[in-house]
Amino acid sequence: MRGAVIHAPGDVRFETLDDPRILHPTDAIIRTAVTCVCGSDLWPYRGLEPIGDPHPMGHEYVGVVEEVGSEVTSVRPGQFVVGSFATSDNTCANCLSGFPSNCLHREFMSTCQAEYIRIPNAQGTLVATDGVPGEEFWPGLLAVSDVMGTGWWAADAAGVGPGSTAVVVGDGAVGLCGVIAAKELGAERIIAMSRHESRQQLAREFGATDIVTERGDEGIARIKDLTGGIGADSVLECVGTAQAMRQALHSARPGGSVGFVGVPHEVAIDGQELFFSHVGLRGGPAPVRRYLPDLIERVLTGRIDPGKVFDLALPLERVAEGYRAMDERRAVKALLTP
Repeated sequence: MRGAVIHAPGDVRFETLDDPRILHPTDAIIRTAVTCVCGSDLWPYRGLEPIGDPHPMGHEYVGVVEEVGSEVTSVRPGQFVVGSFATSDNTCANCLSGFPSNCLHREFMSTCQAEYIRIPNAQGTLVATDGVPGEEFWPGLLAVSDVMGTGWWAADAAGVGPGSTAVVVGDGAVGLCGVIAAKELGAERIIAMSRHESRQQLAREFGATDIVTERGDEGIARIKDLTGGIGADSVLECVGTAQAMRQALHSARPGGSVGFVGVPHEVAIDGQELFFSHVGLRGGPAPVRRYLPDLIERVLTGRIDPGKVFDLALPLERVAEGYRAMDERRAVKALLTP
């Protein structure tokens, strides 16, 4: 088969790879319907995470089951499936308590920008749809496998509820999906922090009521201005930088909460400051599998359309172009079709 391999910062190639095969009785093999480039893929691409030896890339996927291991009974060949970037058995204590992304047998997906994918823990990870959905739904279902599920977790972790005020820090795909989640969970006011007009427009389409273009201390001051000097009930931190985290913590009101889902890079939190702020902090890798059935239904019924975050569509063989476009902020998120 063919797939994406990263060799060095800025160097992603489309190469011939070994076909995946069943290694464990809990595995499945799927034929990729669509996959994509994630904002977190840009960390190694930009040289901000070590790469080591050349290796495949990608952790978002939907597809059709080709083969299953002997212990997989929840899905069968021919079914269209959606899974999470973090695999889970869905039976361990952590899974049963609602955190499948911390499954005791968790494996993070890392080979999904390819024509075929091996899915570990397939029994607990994959959710089949009723029949094969129309291709118009594939981008939305693909978003559910990571960015929509992660945006939902950001809103959930931040305690977004009916009538609340939510701030979304970050206008990438996760942040934009966080706007969708905040609206679906009942936020009355949703303030999106964005400096890019096209992303601001999409945020408004998804439900944002206000846009803040300032960053850092100016951004915090603007949030305070919009909230009577107090701050927001819920803040969704969807970036992962030190500035974004500080902006999020200082934008929340006393008693408010921050849901942080951006993978942290050089983020340090002052315990003394957090202690006296009365702000709650919760996050981590999104428990996407927990949300999959609900989010799949919302996509297939047309209630939400997170597939709109894909503003560049390319054949998989042009995956390197997708990385470049996102790195240069010419695209929010690149959709790849084998």
